[in-house]
Amino acid sequence: MISRRIFASGLLASTASAVWGGAPEQSLRPQPRPTGFLIRTIPEAADIIRDARLGGRVGFAVADAATGEMLEVVNPLYPLPPASVAKAVSCAYALDRLGPNYRFRTRLVSDGVLADGRLDGDLWLVGSGDPLFDTDALAAMADNLVNMGVREVTGQFRVATGALPEIWQIDSEQLPHVGYNPAISALNLNFNRVHFEWERVGEDYTISMDARSANLRPAVQVARMQIAERTTPVYTYSDAENHDAWTVARGALGNAGSRWLPVRRPAAYMAEVFQTFMAGHNVNLPSPSYEANAPDTALVLVEHVSEQLDDILRGMMRWSTNLTAEVVGLMATQAGGIRAASLPESGAAMADWMHEHLGARNAAFVDHSGLGVGSRIRPQDMTRALISARPDGLLRDLMKDIPMRDGDGNVVEGHPMEVVAKTGTLNFVSALAGFARTPSGRDLAFSIFSADLDRRDAIPDDQRERPQGTRSYNGAAKRMQQALIERWGVVHA
Repeated sequence: MISRRIFASGLLASTASAVWGGAPEQSLRPQPRPTGFLIRTIPEAADIIRDARLGGRVGFAVADAATGEMLEVVNPLYPLPPASVAKAVSCAYALDRLGPNYRFRTRLVSDGVLADGRLDGDLWLVGSGDPLFDTDALAAMADNLVNMGVREVTGQFRVATGALPEIWQIDSEQLPHVGYNPAISALNLNFNRVHFEWERVGEDYTISMDARSANLRPAVQVARMQIAERTTPVYTYSDAENHDAWTVARGALGNAGSRWLPVRRPAAYMAEVFQTFMAGHNVNLPSPSYEANAPDTALVLVEHVSEQLDDILRGMMRWSTNLTAEVVGLMATQAGGIRAASLPESGAAMADWMHEHLGARNAAFVDHSGLGVGSRIRPQDMTRALISARPDGLLRDLMKDIPMRDGDGNVVEGHPMEVVAKTGTLNFVSALAGFARTPSGRDLAFSIFSADLDRRDAIPDDQRERPQGTRSYNGAAKRMQQALIERWGVVHA
């Protein structure tokens, strides 16, 4: 690792001549000043990569963020999985197509007449894909409907799902029970996750499935759990006729616990919880029916308006929420005139947009979140895209601070290198892309990708959630990333 003292000296600088079109496959060694003794003590990039012992492939590209001059590269033209770094592209895509002030709107509408507490007509729940919509917001909509005088609905309860395609899951290669791989719909609730909780009572267990928030716990039937007499697998999933059917191994439960599980029927999930809230107000709704769109003549009774898009994206970049990335990506594709029916189709549209607007010619996306390992970006193209998106622009502001750490993993307070970036992690895949400001004030744009795909492909099925070696791989990758950034902060200051 490079010491903080080297940064503080501020004595060293370097030059490089490569530009975007002719980036070489191996690192350009910066030419030190004749008196630059300290610069010659900094490890070479090849040594840093070798010492990380990651296996597979590592590639990076770092450039001057103001001029686009390429400063140093290793394997810049080798396409690698971006993991959640893809969310940075999805951010830029959504901001361009939808605008930072875009808001999602979830509505209750009707083409009937309200008189004396009676709504004579159909009640529609209409979604627009709001990825942050939760149980508290849905409860507030039910309260507002009752407060405006609705005591009875004589028509049907209808759910409009046409704003987005209904997609069963983000990535089919994930284990069925991981909560970060939910379905996608025009109506999303609690990131399309259901809360499963269990507690031992004597020789048996009490279990519950609910759409909980901080204050509310409405039970649901659209997702159901049964305890099975086995030890492994811990969970199984099957698609029942009208609900998600889960089983859990009794031998894995212990005394008590809880877990968020993905929901595969998000529109039905949201409709059921809304019915529960309305029943709490003594307004009984019939079983829902599902259609694409509400009538154009329907009047808005209640509306929930989301935060504006830039705030939604800031949270997505901080917490790396996959559902948010997929929703905003699909919406951006639609705003460009393509009604994508699948994530790969929408990902291809984003790759075309990236080529046209950010200059990246060879990107390929199978989704918008980076969860699918089939996506590929070349380090040079990702760095070029960051610069095209403007280093002083909104995308940089949406990225989170990346703290620099010492050899024991502790954050170094007051470190002279300022880094904002998007991280990305899959099993035996690690990525980091963003901007770094050197102690002298020079802004760098960089991308660092690493992947051992052979090792990933060899993961046994029973270790796919926590495969052996992935934690040490990710730790070594992060240390390598920091060492490279610290190197650049000195030799390219």
